[in-house]
Amino acid sequence: MIKLINISFQYDNASTETLKNINLELETGEVLAVVGPSGGGKSTLLRVIAGLEKPKVGEIFLGEKCLCKKGTFVNPEKRGIGMLFQDYALFPHMTVAKNIEYGLIGMNTTERKKRVKEVLGLVNLVEYEKRYPHELSGGQQQRIALARAIAATPKILLLDEPFSNLDTHLLQSVREELFGIIREIGITTIMVTHNPEDATTQADRVIEIVEGIASEKNWTKNNKGFI
Repeated sequence: MIKLINISFQYDNASTETLKNINLELETGEVLAVVGPSGGGKSTLLRVIAGLEKPKVGEIFLGEKCLCKKGTFVNPEKRGIGMLFQDYALFPHMTVAKNIEYGLIGMNTTERKKRVKEVLGLVNLVEYEKRYPHELSGGQQQRIALARAIAATPKILLLDEPFSNLDTHLLQSVREELFGIIREIGITTIMVTHNPEDATTQADRVIEIVEGIASEKNWTKNNKGFI
């Protein structure tokens, strides 16, 4: 579904590369967790995949479509990628329905309203379409953000620390709900997380990025961590 070949990236004001020769391939429906220390390059990897940053070198393919290589760069809105940010990025002045409709470009009014109903049904919040973000709990806001991210039927979903703003008592239930929906629709997903439990309970595979270098990790069941 998605393939990264020799991706390197360096910020303009940085003395070293943030990502160093990243090679990665995911199959359709696979869930990958990306772990590692702060500043290691985890979120930058998502930004490069989404097209929010342009790699120094390397190639990215989504299915048969080339998103990035020398001489080619597809803009974010044309990549077919959904993103769920840690702060959810919901528009406070828009209702739930309007938040979801925002990215449904190219649909007429009837089609947009139908799609909004469909994704609200997926996240079990149909009755909340006229509410505003401040009227929702943290878990409900996250599900609305997910509904918006998948409304345009993206080929891949990127999650950047999706549970960092949730209270501890909500974390497990919301995480299970979120990934229940992701598994139900079968969307390929890359999740950046600082919480090893997110990775071990939900991901098919785990990679660790340290100082820009990625390595695939296995999880030991005897609480010794990644190896």
